[in-house]
Amino acid sequence: MPIGLDEFPIHQAPFSLEYPASTDRNFYDRCYLNAHDRTGEVFLISGLGVYPNLGVIDAYATVRVGDVQYSVHFSDALGPDRMQQKVGGYSIEVIEPLHRLHVVCEGDEHGVGFDLHWTGAFPAVQEQPHLMRVGGRVILDACRFAQVGSWEGELRVDGRIFEVSSDTWVGTRDRSWGIRPVGEADPAGRASAETAPDWGFWWMYLPLKFDEFAIVLIAQEDGQGHRTLNDAVRVWPAESGRGVEQLGWPEFTTAYRPGTRDPIATTVAFTGENGERETLEIESLGFVALNCGAGYGADPDWNHGRWMGREYATGLRVDLSDPMVAGRIPFGVVDHVGRATLKRNGQAPVEGWGLYEHASIGAHSPSNFADFGSVAP
Repeated sequence: MPIGLDEFPIHQAPFSLEYPASTDRNFYDRCYLNAHDRTGEVFLISGLGVYPNLGVIDAYATVRVGDVQYSVHFSDALGPDRMQQKVGGYSIEVIEPLHRLHVVCEGDEHGVGFDLHWTGAFPAVQEQPHLMRVGGRVILDACRFAQVGSWEGELRVDGRIFEVSSDTWVGTRDRSWGIRPVGEADPAGRASAETAPDWGFWWMYLPLKFDEFAIVLIAQEDGQGHRTLNDAVRVWPAESGRGVEQLGWPEFTTAYRPGTRDPIATTVAFTGENGERETLEIESLGFVALNCGAGYGADPDWNHGRWMGREYATGLRVDLSDPMVAGRIPFGVVDHVGRATLKRNGQAPVEGWGLYEHASIGAHSPSNFADFGSVAP
């Protein structure tokens, strides 16, 4: 049977819009949002996703306060009405596409609840396509747009209420779709058994909000430092009439906490379209480990797209100071509250805020990491 969306001329394949064009079990379409008050004392990561070939819709919210990450998870069977982004007590309403959202989480009994309104500060920007292979097989083939902005409303964590005002609370958000590992894990197979000793995954993602523009930097490198993804742009206000400005091939220098791979700060050098060299310095004020309740990477407690049964809702409390938890943080992507300073020739430095997302797993020769066990001196 057709669904309501089939009434509109938006088809991309000879199927009802109930079905994706890809038959890959790992097809997904989901959003990611974060919010913080610029101090690093409280940091919210959240999102909702649909997995049509798995028949699943789910959502999560993870908030770090102090050394504790509180998470709530919702999951259910995916229905035919894709315009309703709602599962359990979690919902996202698009008030104005690519500009304003209303996000609600009624998970207070599990530790996290909120009623928040998002306003984009600058136009959303489409990032470069992202393709990854392991052993010849495509494991990630995705498209994504990103945006920086501000929040207002209320955040509730373990009985504590945070008033969220747009003059202080900022964040970033994205929506991506395509193919990536979701749901129950595939068999390990040969690619896992024959991993090269110099295998490595190094990732840097910096969507940052300044008063006059946004900057979005992305870099992914393998164990030898070969860059497999590069995207660097400055986004100007829509009313300026200026297009997206390309910022070339950024050079990253990261300082890690001794004996770890925890980034303290990163310096980025790049060249604008006017040919002038610019330097961006970004420091971490606090972080959320995405594999400790948010469902990314090898999270042992929650994975996106996994079938959990009908009307599933649960909460999780993770103490990041627990040695058993701390030991797994370096083997995943970590999202940091980032404070940035941009320096340009002849101009006063400007301050920005946003997401400082980083991962360094396995080898990375530019960082002098030879293998999985290597750490900063």
